Amino acid sequence: MSRTLLEITSVERRFGGGKTLFGKVKPAVHAVQGVDLSVAKGETLGVVGESGCGKSTLARLIVGLDRPTGGTIALAGEDLVARARTDHRALARKVQYVFQDPVASLNPRKTIRTILEAPLIHLLKLDAPARQRRLAEIMEAVNLAPEFLDRYPHEFSGGQAQRIGIARALAADPELIILDEPVSALDVSVQAQVLNILDGLKRDFDLTYVFISHDLSVVESISDRVAVMYFGRIVEIGPAAEVFSNPRHPYTHLLLSSAPVPGRKSLIPEDTNTELPDPYHPPPGCAFYARCPRATDMCKTRVPGLDEGQASADHLAACYHPHEETR
Repeated sequence: MSRTLLEITSVERRFGGGKTLFGKVKPAVHAVQGVDLSVAKGETLGVVGESGCGKSTLARLIVGLDRPTGGTIALAGEDLVARARTDHRALARKVQYVFQDPVASLNPRKTIRTILEAPLIHLLKLDAPARQRRLAEIMEAVNLAPEFLDRYPHEFSGGQAQRIGIARALAADPELIILDEPVSALDVSVQAQVLNILDGLKRDFDLTYVFISHDLSVVESISDRVAVMYFGRIVEIGPAAEVFSNPRHPYTHLLLSSAPVPGRKSLIPEDTNTELPDPYHPPPGCAFYARCPRATDMCKTRVPGLDEGQASADHLAACYHPHEETR
């Protein structure tokens, strides 16, 4: 088995909270609650869920752009939170981030050469000849012409700008890349090109991905395993083929039924509750209780663990009444 590269244990992130000057307790938003995840070296872990479920917050925690309120995040056994406090450049050499909006993530006042050279200078400390060789290598890897290096971000299409963003992440020679909705702003044909490039880079540069998206078809095509998030928690995790063909958690069923298919009517009843729980006041039991057709009183009082709906050693669901049938 491949060794574990990323280990997330009981990670939480709350925004707000504390007390005012007069002692009044301020409400806190529970964005991520008790997340446990492990990612093997060379694996692509897909993370899916609707808007507001905590996917992007989790991504920011992993890459060091935010710090967890509780829990630990370790890369190859090293505490990333402690490393981010003492040496953020060392963390950036190991973990890189690809943003959702390709054009907005690039500095409009700098050429592509300057943008891509920044990690080579500040993280890898390469001299001019080594930088030139590395730039040629990564530009070829993302299928961009060398003459593009002296142009500005506004001169590129969305797909080209995203490939530049991927090249910037690749420049630091990281072990792990966090991809936060990397193709959601692109046309379908361009999405396929970018996904093919990512697949080739993973193989050629021995990369590990955490791929975050709300697009189920994209996640299914690129992921080895899939984690489904709802209201800040992982509610189901397992091999991609197994999760999509035999979903256990009722929320995963809802996600798959909600995916639009040409020529097919929606499988979701019109009276289905679509309201998320109040993030300032999380429910004491399962957060999906109010929307779940299989809920019982037990679900309302206790939060189910991932092993409650265990189908196999690697397919887990946080549900007291998981689905058994195969889709």
